[in-house]
Formats: sequence, structure tokens, C-alpha cells
Amino acid sequence: MLIFLDLQTTGNEGEEKLCSVACIVFEKGKFIRTFHELFNEGKKISAQASARHNITNEMIAKKSSFSQSKLYRFLQQQSKREVTLVVHNMAFVLDKLALSGCKWQQKVIDTQRVVKHRILECELFTLEFLRYELKLYRKENRLKSVCGIKDALIAHHALSNAVVIKLLFEYLKVETSIEAMYDLTFSSVLLEKFPFGKYAGRYIEDIVMNERSYILWMLSLEELDADLRYSIEYYFKG
Repeated sequence: MLIFLDLQTTGNEGEEKLCSVACIVFEKGKFIRTFHELFNEGKKISAQASARHNITNEMIAKKSSFSQSKLYRFLQQQSKREVTLVVHNMAFVLDKLALSGCKWQQKVIDTQRVVKHRILECELFTLEFLRYELKLYRKENRLKSVCGIKDALIAHHALSNAVVIKLLFEYLKVETSIEAMYDLTFSSVLLEKFPFGKYAGRYIEDIVMNERSYILWMLSLEELDADLRYSIEYYFKG
């Protein structure tokens, strides 16, 4: 069984809680069901978060907590079986699920990490960018029909994102086996270019050779992205 899951949160800080979770479930290539629910985890949704995913505090005021939901019970049941959770940005998703009492124990595929390994020329790795860059939108209507989804897909909407994750997974599966995706999900990514900062878009190898003081400063940062640290150290060692 494959569960394609996405969630939205009350904000962008470390302790923010989830307020929406959706998933699309397939087994042996056949659609099983969808879930999409709003939750109230006792944390106010920031205006910045509402502007992103269009979920307001009024919308969740009377909603139950995640641990009281059908989706929570479903995930807890599947965590005891041979099931794979497919998400985009595994670290974030698993952390937010765990904060609400759902600790996933089975296999995980992170489509974001697989893309980073397989499509190095990508400028960005967000679902919104990949939807257009890889022309995933061309197959959305067919998948929506299969899943019985009638509403239009909206960026930063959990169920819409779950659809895109499913399409991205199918795109990657053409040249990457599921077994390989498992391995890539937990393998360090060798980046070619800086994804952000004053050298965004520049080759890491060039900056390592010509801006040693900047590189040493980057390596001193405790919260430096793990893949960026791995890549800097790789080129630094030559």
C-alpha cells in the first residue's frame, strides 16, 4: 500500500502544529480512498500561514484534535503493516505528525530528496515549481477523476498537494525503481549549486575554491541544511 500524504500547519516556526492533513491511498496500483480533514491542535493559525493555505482560525474552531480523527486511526493501523508513506519533505512532515502523536514506523519515500538526486538541474524543489517544470498538471484531471476529486486543485491545499505528490512519484518511477527511491530518501544529496544566500545559483565548487572565508563561515552554522553541508565538505576536500 502507498499513502501519498501532505499537511498544512499553523505557522512556520519549529513548534507550530498541523491544521490540515490529506492523503490519497493506493494499493497494488488501484485507488482505495482519500482523506482530507481540518484539525484544532490548540495552536492559533498565524496570519502569514492563513495567507499561504487559506485556512483560518474560524474554520478550525470547532474541529477535533488530530488524535481523535479517522485519519489518525487509519495511519496508526497502517503503521503496523507493510505500507509506504510518500511525502514531499520527509523531515518536516514526520516531525509535525509526531508532534500530534503519530509516529510513523514503516517505510517512507521523500519525493523531494529523490528529485534532488535525480534531477540536479532543477532550480527549485517545491511542489509548486515541480508541478509546472515537469508538466505534471497535464495528468491532474485524470487522477482527480480516479480519486473522485471534484474541486479545483489549489497550491498549498493538502489534498491538492497529495495529488501532485502522486503524479511526481509516477514521474520519478519511470526511471527510478521504488527500491531505489527508498535508498535515495536516506542518502545525502550532492548539490551542484547554492540553493539560497548571496551565492544562490552559483556552483558550490567555484565558491569553495575562491571564497574560503565564506565557506568556513557556512560550515560553522549549526542549523546549516544537511545536504548543503555534505556538498560543501565534499568539494572542500577535493
